[in-house]
Amino acid sequence: MYFSRIIHYLCLTCVFLLSNFLSDVHTMASMNSSANEQMQLIQVDPVRRNISLVLTQIFVWPFIYLIFLMLLIFSKKETFRTETRYILFGHSLLVDLMFLFLTDFVVLLSYNFVLLPLHFCIPICMLMEAVTACAPLTITAMCVERYVAICMPLRHQMISTSRRALIVILMIWILSSINPFVDMFILISTASREYLSQLTHCHYEIMIPEKIRHFARGILYIVGLVFILIIEIFCYVMIYLAARAASGDNKKSASKGQRTISLHILQLFLCTAEVMCPYIEAVVMQYDIQTYLTVRFIHFLAFSITSRAVSPLVYGFRDEKFYAAIVYYIRYHPEFETGQ
Repeated sequence: MYFSRIIHYLCLTCVFLLSNFLSDVHTMASMNSSANEQMQLIQVDPVRRNISLVLTQIFVWPFIYLIFLMLLIFSKKETFRTETRYILFGHSLLVDLMFLFLTDFVVLLSYNFVLLPLHFCIPICMLMEAVTACAPLTITAMCVERYVAICMPLRHQMISTSRRALIVILMIWILSSINPFVDMFILISTASREYLSQLTHCHYEIMIPEKIRHFARGILYIVGLVFILIIEIFCYVMIYLAARAASGDNKKSASKGQRTISLHILQLFLCTAEVMCPYIEAVVMQYDIQTYLTVRFIHFLAFSITSRAVSPLVYGFRDEKFYAAIVYYIRYHPEFETGQ
């Protein structure tokens, strides 16, 4: 497998380059007066910090490799690039890949005690916020597509076209980018020059220093997730009713769609838990900082990373067509490249 070896070497090279970069800019941490306060939110014990960093890489990079492999397969097969559900799935994989890359980059910076200029962190935080918001919206679009395919089979081809799928993806990015851009404009227009010139860790809270805005952001996000959950439950119930009324192949297809939406609801639950975690962590931090660090790391692995593994499971391995393409690619890589 030449491709596997190339990806393996690329991953090692990326980690090596990042490590060199981190060691070069490590001295920037001493240039900021708020550095000590931010350092308290990272494991001081070098053994625990190294263990946490290694565990993060063990969790993140296999998913990055798997998602990158699926995106490559998606790009090689014209069938996947023209069907609505596979287009949405490809977008979901791209969003998850961006999230994992950005998250791992920020984790490497934080665990190496690297502080960056705030104006450098702003675009990183904006992109991470937009990517995070894209995930549940894409899940919703995929659920609606399954609802149309199973409950409106005669109109499915007319409604679910590749052009409309691309329009939906564009709308998802526009909606996901509204909040980060609003926060950026408010920050630039209200924050002092000293605040904008400080060194900091890259986390979205630097965009909303006021506690009331931080609280309002969480409330709005939860309200949005509840609205999305209502849509998914509606799709689930309608597909369930269709599965009960159907027979033969239609019943099998409806039952499979029902299980798919169940996994999407699980994915949404993980996204909701990810939003709620900072509020739980804030309460724990008032009692013990070490317990807070442990709880935050467990939340990070259990919800932030694991939620990105659901999409490959939903379509990558459960979908017969995509699974067959994965198996064929692994076994006959050269023939697959030529277009099989």
